[in-house]
Amino acid sequence: HVNVYSLNSGLLIAAESRGAPPCRPGFSEDVYKVVVPDITEKGQPLFNVRFVSCGRGGLMRFECSNPSDFRIEADGVLYAARTLQRSTLPVSPLLITASDTATQQQWVAQVRLVPRHQLKRMKRDWVIPPINVPENSRGPFPQELVRIRSDHDKNRSLRYSVTGPGADQPPTGIFIIDPISGELSVNKPLDREHIPNFHLRAHAVDLNGNQVENPIDIVINVIDMNDNRPEFTHQIWNGTVPEGSKPGSFVMTVTAVDKDDPKTANGMLRYKILSQNPESPTSNMFTINNKTGGIITVAAGLDREKVPQYTLIIQASDMEGNPMYGLSNTATAVIRVTDINDNPPEFTAETFFGEVPENRVNVIVANLTVTDKDQPNTLAWNAVYKITGGDPTGRFSVPTDPTTNEGLVTVVKPIDYETSRTYVLTVEARNEVPLAKGIHTPRQSTATVSIRVIDVNESPYFEPNPKFIRLEEGMMPDSTLTTFSAQDPDRFMQQTIRYSKLSDPANWLRIDTNTGRITTIAILDRESPYVKNNLYNATFLATDNGIPPASGTGTLQIFLLDINDNAPRVSPQEVEICEKPDPNAINITAFDGDLSPNAGPFAFELANRPADVRRNWTITRISGDYAQVSLKIGFLESGIYEIPIIITDSGNLPMSNTSYLRIKVCQCDINGDCTDQQHIMAAGLGTGAIISILLCIIILLILVLMFVVWMKRRDKERQAKQLLIDPEDDVRDNILKYDEEGGGEEDQDYDLSQLQQPDTIEPDAIKPVGIRRLDERPLHPEPQYPMRSAAPHPGDIGDFINEGLKAADNDPTAPPYDSLLVFDYEGSGSTAGSLSSLNSSSSGGDQDYDYLNDWGPRFRKLADMYGGSDD
Repeated sequence: HVNVYSLNSGLLIAAESRGAPPCRPGFSEDVYKVVVPDITEKGQPLFNVRFVSCGRGGLMRFECSNPSDFRIEADGVLYAARTLQRSTLPVSPLLITASDTATQQQWVAQVRLVPRHQLKRMKRDWVIPPINVPENSRGPFPQELVRIRSDHDKNRSLRYSVTGPGADQPPTGIFIIDPISGELSVNKPLDREHIPNFHLRAHAVDLNGNQVENPIDIVINVIDMNDNRPEFTHQIWNGTVPEGSKPGSFVMTVTAVDKDDPKTANGMLRYKILSQNPESPTSNMFTINNKTGGIITVAAGLDREKVPQYTLIIQASDMEGNPMYGLSNTATAVIRVTDINDNPPEFTAETFFGEVPENRVNVIVANLTVTDKDQPNTLAWNAVYKITGGDPTGRFSVPTDPTTNEGLVTVVKPIDYETSRTYVLTVEARNEVPLAKGIHTPRQSTATVSIRVIDVNESPYFEPNPKFIRLEEGMMPDSTLTTFSAQDPDRFMQQTIRYSKLSDPANWLRIDTNTGRITTIAILDRESPYVKNNLYNATFLATDNGIPPASGTGTLQIFLLDINDNAPRVSPQEVEICEKPDPNAINITAFDGDLSPNAGPFAFELANRPADVRRNWTITRISGDYAQVSLKIGFLESGIYEIPIIITDSGNLPMSNTSYLRIKVCQCDINGDCTDQQHIMAAGLGTGAIISILLCIIILLILVLMFVVWMKRRDKERQAKQLLIDPEDDVRDNILKYDEEGGGEEDQDYDLSQLQQPDTIEPDAIKPVGIRRLDERPLHPEPQYPMRSAAPHPGDIGDFINEGLKAADNDPTAPPYDSLLVFDYEGSGSTAGSLSSLNSSSSGGDQDYDYLNDWGPRFRKLADMYGGSDD
């Protein structure tokens, strides 16, 4: 506890020790005031700073913030670096920095330089050094910190007060001051981790409230106590280290924090490894930097295949690791040993065996198994196989099975049993990544694969294939062409080969089944459609008698040389000209199936018969292949003319042929186009085509006649049908349906009594109302025409109906009567409105109704009613 007194005569600082708080390294004062003369000589000592080291063993180094004017030695003495006058003194405070060369920790203090002449005129203010209060104090409270006194309290009574956070500002009530005695006290325990220091201002006023002293700053530092344990930022730390790492290899860094002051021992942490599990190959495989928490290896022998993971218990302690006073905490560090390729693959056997049929590809011959102690499914475990010997032609490959890591010996090129019966391969296994340094490939990484080739029946083959021969066309049947034989690759099998024909498009050839000798069975014709570009292809089959039999095919290509065996022909064969042709010449071309020199140039000549050919026509050769046929006369009748032309080729032993040029002569218009094409086309139709057209016409006429007869018979049967009438309906007043097709002969038995006397069947009295219409019969004199007989009519029903129709037309008393009839009442409000002719907007008076007189007695009455005058 420090009591500060401010006196008018000067500055006095008295320190009274009431208990030794924990030592805190640093400058003895935070701010030093140094009085300097008006002129300071260079090298003159000015001040000696005092540093409290609290027994630290490190070397302290002092530095000055203004080295051009001042310098400070290692003992803390401050010197003038040059001659200074009061006008050149620095205005800002001088900063002195102390550094611990071991821990690089720093402390800073201020030095205020005051000229001597200002000291005499300077107002004597009260100054209170910083007050240190330990946190978590147990009291009793209030606990006195300092007593403030002004030298004006001798003359008059003063009142003291403090302001600032902790006093009259939040958090309020922590510090209180006795207004009369000036005693400043703390009212409760302080927590440095919450508020490390407080800045208050002390005031002194008289009883009238007048300020008698300038406010003084009071700094209260909360002294840290070791009241917080270190806490690791993670409870479990995960790290990795490759196996085989050398000592000193970095693994990971663990970190812990302490809420206490890190500038004091309370917050200075130290790390330590408490345990290692497993303790193999030694119990101290790792070490930790006690200050930074970095974990490194200190011993060799990390082997993932033996110990894949280590678990360390790490301890962090404050008080710089002092086990007696420090607080500690623990965490777990899990170190996983990662794999490197320090184990090569090793074959499970020295020799592997397999067999394969000859000529088979893409088949697996043998499975090579290996073991690898490295971590499965990694680059250090995956095996790669390589054939190092025994396969000079590259007939095998060894891909890797990605699931089992086995080597699959596979045939990639056909193997011939007759060439080699066995193969002995040397296969080497490696990993996808190289082995670690210092690891050598053992002998077990190489194995031998013995493969036996199985002989199979191979197909015979023709040599050469295809076989090419040149022949002249026209070779006669049973001529020998060549021998097309096949060879059997199975030298170690005694087999016979038989031949057969597989493809012979023109059926010209025959092959001997035993010898393969090929002979002709027809004449070879180069102009055959089966010959393309003078080549004729035939395919033959050779089959051995092995088990199972095998066969091979061979192609014989025959190049046919041309001979003069085709006579020339005229082209085109049909032309058209007008009756009066203009021009009267026709160009023709000779066509020959043979090749030169057995084709053109050609000779053209008109035949001698018929005689009118040479009389009407003439032919002129234009070139070797072309000629022109001209008309000698100026007019020809319409029709078809065939002109025989003799054409001779230029072959050795020339061939001639008479070709007919068909000329259609037609009538032409002014443009030279035929106008009677239909006539000419009909004339050109053959006899078979004309007969076919006539037969079609006759068949069509017969079908039409049969349809007409069938329709007439159907109408007659419809008229002969019995009228099916509901006995409750009057046939005169109802619509009857007559299209009911009856069934069989029963429809031919008619009962005409219902038509003759319908009223006698059922009297009107028994009919329900609404079924029959009740008309009122008008009074008329007796009719003058014969009445209908009530006896059954013996005649045809058609005659009966016609007679009844005439009687009804001439009977003025027959229904319907000209009277008011009520059929049914359907309510009011019809959207159709009134149907009465009285309300009709149109009048029929302007129409002529006289034509109704021709329709019978009934319509005459209508004609009188509507066609008469308005009276």
